[in-house]
Amino acid sequence: MGNLLVIGSLNMDMVINVSQMPKKGETILAKEINYIPGGKGANQAYAMAKLGAEVAMIGCVGADQNGMKLLQNLQSVKVDTKGIQIFKNEPTGIAVIAVEETGENSIIVVSGANFMLKKQWIMQMQEYIDKCDVVIAQLETPIESVCAVAELAKQKGKMMLLDPAPAIKDLPKTLFQNVSIIKPNETELQILTQRPTTTEQEIVEAAKTLLQKGVEKVVVTLGEKGAILVTEKGHTVFASKKVKAIDTTAAGDAFTAGLALKLSEGCSCEQAIEFAIKVSSIVVTRKGAQTSIPSYEEVMKV
Repeated sequence: MGNLLVIGSLNMDMVINVSQMPKKGETILAKEINYIPGGKGANQAYAMAKLGAEVAMIGCVGADQNGMKLLQNLQSVKVDTKGIQIFKNEPTGIAVIAVEETGENSIIVVSGANFMLKKQWIMQMQEYIDKCDVVIAQLETPIESVCAVAELAKQKGKMMLLDPAPAIKDLPKTLFQNVSIIKPNETELQILTQRPTTTEQEIVEAAKTLLQKGVEKVVVTLGEKGAILVTEKGHTVFASKKVKAIDTTAAGDAFTAGLALKLSEGCSCEQAIEFAIKVSSIVVTRKGAQTSIPSYEEVMKV
């Protein structure tokens, strides 16, 4: 398998299970609460490592119990964590995740140490970019760090995969020019482009505006409806696997991990998307983020 580098966030997820989301001003009782290692970057790194890839991660945690647990969890699947800084005066990031019985969720993130990831640290970690096949980043860390790694990846001829979550309306133009593949969902695509994304045609047209900004390919995830690949040559629709979802928290991160893994092996984007859909179809049938990630053997049985 390929060699992958993740630049991104590490959070401790506080997962609260509820029958339904509270309305404005309403107080409800939760069914249970669990603390599970998470963060979009850490989820993706953990997933790719568990699927069998060689993975390194660059990020930041606090010198607290949550931070140590997150590091230990990544190390348990052999993720190289030497690029993760530990800050004494910053808390590890926390995500409060409310999960409904349908599996749908709402998330509030307290960034903490994640926002200590600076361009200077990225520049010091260039050796990891040199030896990887694909670089993966999200937007839960400072935008300057994402732009820095994308620029370096472009200079070094590496594939750069951007998961634009949480979406930001006005991303720097140079970032799009340095990204090989961008992977938004419908909501993120709408925020990035300020265009409607309700129908398939609207999604394709919105994705084309990202191509015009310099991105090579756009992969739009549609949840239970599958995914759409948009390139200069046209678009392809991919159906999802029909499963009973109980927790969609890590669906997007699992998809990103599966996509990057297969791209690092030299597979086509179409083949990588098919594999990514299989990975995410398993993840949504289990609780938690990193705890829901399957092995490579499990995915190949789907």
